[in-house]
Amino acid sequence: MAAITASMVAELRGKTDAPMMECKKALTEADGDMAKAEELLRVKLGTKAGKAASRITAEGVVASFISGTTGALVEVNSETDFVSKNDSFIALAKAAAELVAKHNPASVEALGALAYEQDGFGPTLEDVRKGLIGKIGENMSFRRFKYFGGSNKLAAYLHGTRIGVVVEFDGDETAAKDVAMHVAAMKPVALTAADVPADLIEKERSVAAAKAAEDKAKAEAEGKPVQSDEIVTKRIEGGVQKYLKEVSLFNQVFVKAADGKQTVEQMLKATNTTVKGFTLYVVGEGIEKKVDDFAAEVAAQVAAAKAAA
Repeated sequence: MAAITASMVAELRGKTDAPMMECKKALTEADGDMAKAEELLRVKLGTKAGKAASRITAEGVVASFISGTTGALVEVNSETDFVSKNDSFIALAKAAAELVAKHNPASVEALGALAYEQDGFGPTLEDVRKGLIGKIGENMSFRRFKYFGGSNKLAAYLHGTRIGVVVEFDGDETAAKDVAMHVAAMKPVALTAADVPADLIEKERSVAAAKAAEDKAKAEAEGKPVQSDEIVTKRIEGGVQKYLKEVSLFNQVFVKAADGKQTVEQMLKATNTTVKGFTLYVVGEGIEKKVDDFAAEVAAQVAAAKAAA
């Protein structure tokens, strides 16, 4: 049985917004597996536990560059938020976006090999990265990028430096920029319900099924009426269909809808605009960040100081 530490409970609580004792119980049941514990909380507490499950743990910036129908979106990571605000680090990220747009490199390694000089470092982007690591004293890396090139128009939106969106479209530029802002706020996973990845659908279905099974067991234990299998199946599929509408761009209610009801699809139709695709980058998305046990670190330092005395 894995030891469940206070820092593990705090991390899970930060990700899920679930009560502390529920987090501890889930971690105990999952034998310390953080991902499994999150899933258990979703089953037990419903969508509440999943609302904060995608909170970002790593630092860095997202940068974009657009010139006509060519553009790029990049994510560059740093160890701390302090460095992500450094002017040289931000300049590096912006340069990387422009280099991607102009050269369409095949990989992060190919991007690093492109010619670039900054702050007295060079002659390649990778050389500048290494030079800034030595100068600033903190590791940084090019995590990912997306090149855009073709006949589609491009619209970009950056929410600060932590969220970036590029929308490929045809039609009204203002409408496209509004969609980019909407994507940054609502974070859809696909254009339409039909485009939602099958693995995400199955995960949602399994969560709904597990929740239904738990509700059934609870009703039986309390001597309450139990729903028929047919009703349970409809309930599960109804939950899946609701999920698909919530995560598909065209079905979402447009964030700037005056009536609070107009969907993104309806807004686009009204403005004679077609969105062909979108790319959303959120800094640190999916990256596990080391959680330091400050108390243990201080205790270790005190012990080391006593030993040296």
